[in-house]
Amino acid sequence: MSTEQNYVAVNRQSWNNRTETHLNSDFYDMEGFLSGNNSLNDIELKLLGDVRGKSILHLQCHFGQDSISLSRLGATVTGVDLSDKAIDSARQIAQKLHTDTRFICCDIYDLPNHLDETFDIVYTSYGVIGWLPDLDKWAQVISKFLKPGGQLIFAEFHPVVWMFDDNFESIGYRYFNSGAIVESETGTYADKEASISQDYICWNHGLGEVLNSLLNSGLELKSFDEFDYSPYDCFNKTVEFERKKYRIYHLADKIPMVYALVAEKK
Repeated sequence: MSTEQNYVAVNRQSWNNRTETHLNSDFYDMEGFLSGNNSLNDIELKLLGDVRGKSILHLQCHFGQDSISLSRLGATVTGVDLSDKAIDSARQIAQKLHTDTRFICCDIYDLPNHLDETFDIVYTSYGVIGWLPDLDKWAQVISKFLKPGGQLIFAEFHPVVWMFDDNFESIGYRYFNSGAIVESETGTYADKEASISQDYICWNHGLGEVLNSLLNSGLELKSFDEFDYSPYDCFNKTVEFERKKYRIYHLADKIPMVYALVAEKK
């Protein structure tokens, strides 16, 4: 089996390798989180609205900070991720914080074999769909787990960002999905100086591909917004121009960095 064909195993190992570094990083600020900080950003909070009493399925949840944050806001939450180390950590954090957040470890394409219920909201955010080769399958999973009238709340880094090299100095990748991108890295976005290295496999997905996958799976687009900043300092050569708003300093506000949408199951 080629590396490309074995992307789930490669990426599971990649995220397993990152997990401990992420838990100990300033980026994720576990100390602040354990003391009560909410990990969600203004972009998604505005779209989520009041989640008290809502059932939420959180796809690609890493070690569960957003899932647990949603639980703290009054939702009943199930988080899903392919990294067993991240899910083990998520369960430990939820137990420590006395939340009832539930976690499932699996590749999201395989989720129908692990879960049989529907939700008011499916939530997923920031650096998620690039790990998936087939957005039609992704959208079908979302549709399957939404109640009629339920909503997908989705915030993601803009595909324009992924066209650039790491220092945003030249265009290194196609905007459109041209198949698997196989890469290696030292460090991680949460700690660029960390003494870890990992291989990973990802895909670029243009906005047309994203929107058509959702529309073709029976969802109706309710809102779509683009933002000229990132709420995370996870890229090289950034400047914080307002609290928790980061831009590439030599590009300023010239490129979109994030988009967010709401789609409703008909």
